[in-house]
Amino acid sequence: MKPIEIKTAAATLLQAESSGEQCGLISLQNPDMTLDDAYAVQAALVESKLKSGRRIIGRKIGLTSRAMQQALNITTPDSGVLLDDMLFKSGDTIPAGRFIEPRIEAEIAFVMKSDIAGSDVSRQQVIAATDYVAPSLEILDTRILRSDPATGTPRVIYDTVSDNAANAGIVMGGEQHKIEAVDLRWIGAIVKRDGVVEETGLGAGVQDDPVVGILWLIHRLAEYGQGLSMGDIVLSGSFIRPVEAPPGSVFDADFGAFGAVNLTFD
Repeated sequence: MKPIEIKTAAATLLQAESSGEQCGLISLQNPDMTLDDAYAVQAALVESKLKSGRRIIGRKIGLTSRAMQQALNITTPDSGVLLDDMLFKSGDTIPAGRFIEPRIEAEIAFVMKSDIAGSDVSRQQVIAATDYVAPSLEILDTRILRSDPATGTPRVIYDTVSDNAANAGIVMGGEQHKIEAVDLRWIGAIVKRDGVVEETGLGAGVQDDPVVGILWLIHRLAEYGQGLSMGDIVLSGSFIRPVEAPPGSVFDADFGAFGAVNLTFD
């Protein structure tokens, strides 16, 4: 994509978010786009938000499960940027109209105690750089239509990445655990919507180990001369399928001894 096309795509996504009206598929408008192009659109989108006063507070990793990768015909996760206006705490209520088509995923959040970067970073170095882990929910939203109305063509990975990996919010639980004290592969969650169990899952659903997701992210960021910073929140990837969050829905995510996260949508 040419620089003007990247800028235009980012502006289209910003307009969709501010208006609450989804835009068409970026991939259809730019049929020759690549994954690098998609990340360039994401970067332009984030840069616009930073110029408007937003602040980066971390990163998210998406498409970590085999089921989601197969659905989009890819073999790698994707990533997006967390901004300060996306942060919520357990028990919060999301105002009506804040998001377009929100969905919920259960995740393990990592909070970093030191900077970490480089293509040769190891799993043990990720663990050493982690301050604590916590239960969390990710709020997904899409500023792009799920399919093209005229052709029925579904959105693809390029659309999702351009749209900041469908990131919209993060809900942090209050519990904090030293990473060495828990086996993240066996951390699970029972996610209820309006009192009905919608999804269950285990941390092992994230590439068999949530730490692997963080490692993948650090290695990917290294390709662009970037890394994670002290204090960053990093969502390691969902181990459940996304659950729709219509107006009036109430979510309760029970992580057992690991904690709980609750959220309401007006």
